[in-house]
Amino acid sequence: MKFVSPLLKQVVYPCLSTAGYFAATSKPGLAVVTYHGILPSDYKPIDPVFDGSFITAEIFREQLRLLKKKYTVISPDEMRAWCRGAGQLPSRAVLLTCDDGLLNNLTEMLPILNEEGVRCLFFVTGASTSIERSMLWYQKLLLIFLRAPAGKFSISAGEFEITGVLAEVSQRRRVWWDSVVRMSGLDPRGREEFLDNACAHIQVEDPLSFYRLSYPAAERHFCLMTAGEVKQLADSGMTIGAHTSTHPLLSQLAPDVAWSEMADSRTRLESMLGMPIWALAYPFGYPESVSPQIFEMAERIGFEAAFMNVGGGLGADLPRHAMPRIHVSAEMSSAELEAHVSGFYEGMKRGLRRSA
Repeated sequence: MKFVSPLLKQVVYPCLSTAGYFAATSKPGLAVVTYHGILPSDYKPIDPVFDGSFITAEIFREQLRLLKKKYTVISPDEMRAWCRGAGQLPSRAVLLTCDDGLLNNLTEMLPILNEEGVRCLFFVTGASTSIERSMLWYQKLLLIFLRAPAGKFSISAGEFEITGVLAEVSQRRRVWWDSVVRMSGLDPRGREEFLDNACAHIQVEDPLSFYRLSYPAAERHFCLMTAGEVKQLADSGMTIGAHTSTHPLLSQLAPDVAWSEMADSRTRLESMLGMPIWALAYPFGYPESVSPQIFEMAERIGFEAAFMNVGGGLGADLPRHAMPRIHVSAEMSSAELEAHVSGFYEGMKRGLRRSA
């Protein structure tokens, strides 16, 4: 499969896209595409995993034009009407979404959306109801581990402790993800205490302070929007959705805490914006990060749709509170994106599973 995958991406997908095969053979339905952000023009590479969900402005514009040319890009309002049974979607509809609420969504992404005349559903966390500049806790943890000296470590916050060894970069990323899973179960103060103690133990400066001083584009690259900036995005005609209060792995939380993460973020955003928040994106959004109980909670809280971060493509099943999406990564070309949107990719996967 390591040989087949590059062949598909570099040869098969571009040929099929150029020939119009994907658009001609795609099934009716809805494909939901999700982005995370646009790299600033003065981008400074940090780490392939850290930057893996960001694309350039040029690629974003190219992908929007492809989707507009070959499919029908719908607005979030049209999506909401369809969820309510009050409207029909075009036969090959595409909805644009964007997760996390990074500042570059306003500074880099919004101008391109306006130029292309399309609307996007932006999911933001509870941190973006504050006037303080901040960044996502799990990204801060990755930056701490990447800058730490090699060797053993033991970091604690109260009774919570993580021990391990930091070596080469890929191993650090594994330690980081194992820590993210465990830290999701902490309350927000516990996570902040752990991050502060990690900086002190490893003897590195807080990543937010370090990068804001050493890297002029840091805020646009990976910092979150503040309350005023989210309002600017909404006032421009974009739709705002909830992405929980603190972006934990919901599957790692007690049911009442998971409920609060989803419900409180909705309440805070509605209070700030003065408009209904009808959509939710699950943090991380892969199957193990949620559960049927989480889906049921999202429905009972009142979200009219809730979105995963996997699957997706025309012809896919569309459960309202486990809506599949196509995650656009830095490595995804426009031809590969179309292979996903058209349903070709998921159809190929199903065929391989049946033949295995």
